[in-house]
Amino acid sequence: MEMFVCGDEVIFNEVSPRPHDTGMVTLISQELSEFALHARAILGLPIPEITLISPSASKAIVVEGKSKNIQFGGIDKALVEPHTNIRLFGKGEVNGHRRLGVMLARDISVEKALEKVKRAYEKLEVKL
Repeated sequence: MEMFVCGDEVIFNEVSPRPHDTGMVTLISQELSEFALHARAILGLPIPEITLISPSASKAIVVEGKSKNIQFGGIDKALVEPHTNIRLFGKGEVNGHRRLGVMLARDISVEKALEKVKRAYEKLEVKL
C-alpha cells in the first residue's frame, strides 16, 4: 500500500500486492532481494541474516510523452559498465509520465555506484 503524508492529511495512492520497484536495487546489492524476502515472508519461510554484496544504486528510467511503440537503444553500451544491470518493466505504451524500468549498478561505495549508474543511464536511448 502506498500513501503520502501531506500536512495533516494522509492521501491514499495505490495498493499493489508486490514489492515496490524501488526495491530493485536489492537485486544486485544483497544476497536476498526484496522480492525473495517478500515471498519468504508471505510463505512463512525463514528469513536469514541479509548479507550485503556491495554498495549499490539505482536510477529510474522515466519518460514523458505519448507512444504505443516504445523502443530502447544503447543497452549494449550501457551494460559495458562493470556490475551494471537493467530491468525493463515491459510496458507497451506511454501516455504522459511513466516509469519504464530501472538501471542498477554496484561499486565500492554508494557514491561510486551512483556515478556508475548515471554513466550507464546516459548511454541508454528511449524512443517514443
